[in-house]
Amino acid sequence: MQFEGKTIVVIGGSSGIGLEIVKQLESEGATIYATSRKQSDELKDTSATFIELDINGEVSALDDLPDSIDGLVYCPGTINLKPFNRLKTEDFENDFRVNLLGAVKVIQSVHGKLKKSGHASVVMFSTVAVQQGLSFHASVASAKGAVEGLGRSLAAELAPQKIRVNVVAPSLTDTPLASNLLSTEEKRKASEKRHPLGSVGTPQELAAMAIFLLSEKSGWITGQVIHVDGGMSSIKSL
Repeated sequence: MQFEGKTIVVIGGSSGIGLEIVKQLESEGATIYATSRKQSDELKDTSATFIELDINGEVSALDDLPDSIDGLVYCPGTINLKPFNRLKTEDFENDFRVNLLGAVKVIQSVHGKLKKSGHASVVMFSTVAVQQGLSFHASVASAKGAVEGLGRSLAAELAPQKIRVNVVAPSLTDTPLASNLLSTEEKRKASEKRHPLGSVGTPQELAAMAIFLLSEKSGWITGQVIHVDGGMSSIKSL
C-alpha cells in the first residue's frame, strides 16, 4: 500500500492506460481523482472520484480538488497518422491542443496544490516517434516532442519546489485509441514484428512505469524521458 494517504489525479482516467493507472493506484491504497469527458463503466467500478473534464475547454473543475496533491498523470493523446501532404494545419492544431496545451492548462491549474505536497510527481506521455522518426507521424510527433520539452523545462523549474516531472514515451500499445492499428490479426502481427521484443505494449506495462514514477521509489528521478517501447527506440534485431 505504497500510496496510502497519497492523493493522485489522473487526467484521462476512463480508458486505456489512464484507467489501468487508476486500477493500480487503487490497489496501492491511493485516494484517486480521475477526469475525462465521460465516465466509463469500468471507472465507475473503482473507488476514484470522477470529475467531468474536457481538456479542450476550461479546467476550472480542478479547483475543487483537495488543497494538496501528491501526484498528477496526464494521459490524453491522439493518433492521427497521415502522409505529411495530407495533413492540414487543423490537424497539427488539434494534436497540440490535446497533447501539449491541455497539459499546460492542467499543470498550471493544480501547480499550487502540487507545491503544497512537498514531494509531488508529475507524469506525462510522449511517443517513441519523437526519437525514432516514423513515417506519417509528423503531427503527433511534433506535439509529443513539445511535451518532452515541456517536461524537461518544468523539471528544472519546479525542482526547488520538490515537484518531479518525467515523461513516458511508449511505442504502440493495445488501447482503445490504437484499436484501428490492431484491428486485424495481420496488423497485429506486423506491429509485433517491428518491435525487438516481438510484442506491442499493454496498458498494464505502461501503467506500471507511471506508478513507479509517482512513487517514492523514484524519488531521485526527474527531467527524464523514459522509453517503454519494446526496444524500438534503442535496439535493432538482426
